[in-house]
Amino acid sequence: MENLLELKKVNKRFGGVITALDVDMTVKAGEIHGLIGPNGAGKTTLLNLISGITPVDSGSISFAGEDITEYPAHKRARMGIARTFQQPRFLERSDIEENMLLSNDVAKPMHFFRSFFSKKDNSYIQELDELTRVAGFGFGLQDDMSSLTYGQKKLLEIVRSMLTHPKVILVDEPAAGLNSVEIENAVKLLQIAAKERGIGIVLIEHAMDMIMNVCDNITVLNFGQVIACGVPDEVSANEEVIAAYLGREKNA
Repeated sequence: MENLLELKKVNKRFGGVITALDVDMTVKAGEIHGLIGPNGAGKTTLLNLISGITPVDSGSISFAGEDITEYPAHKRARMGIARTFQQPRFLERSDIEENMLLSNDVAKPMHFFRSFFSKKDNSYIQELDELTRVAGFGFGLQDDMSSLTYGQKKLLEIVRSMLTHPKVILVDEPAAGLNSVEIENAVKLLQIAAKERGIGIVLIEHAMDMIMNVCDNITVLNFGQVIACGVPDEVSANEEVIAAYLGREKNA
């Protein structure tokens, strides 16, 4: 499989706090790559560095064979890096259609400008319908965002990221606050993205059953440093990982 995303010796600190220390990570096309670690390990910061929200102090980030280390966030999004957040982010005062059109504008930039002079492009609607059926709920495009539950918003954020037709999606704790059925539907969406569409997924999640069941490879962070990387069976048996999660000395 093609290497889509490569981090090499990436470093970031905020004052005296180190959030990334010589981080190496590779994500392939069609791979669900778990990013785990204790609270404060630097996981969300790493997604911010990849997406361009936060600049790196040193090191390099390559995407689809191109060095994007100095690229701003909007250029990375246009290139095919999509993102979800721990708390779903929508224009709460707008209807669902306007929020979904944002993804269409990322996928097809000229549609934003054409919308000033012609009808809105609705070519995404069939795909939206198909994905929301997988997500297990429906809605009217003119419904307010406030009509959706928290769980539906989190699932819809994954759907919106898929509508941009990205090469990589950075997914931050999709299972947090969801019930068991919603978690199953989130997994279905991620598997469609990776296995059917060839999208590389970077998945932060504290639900270890989900991580171990869906991820092809896992990178483990602790205090901003990679302490393990490999397939789920290797990572779950790693003594340093066990110590970081359970708070006991290695080989104790």
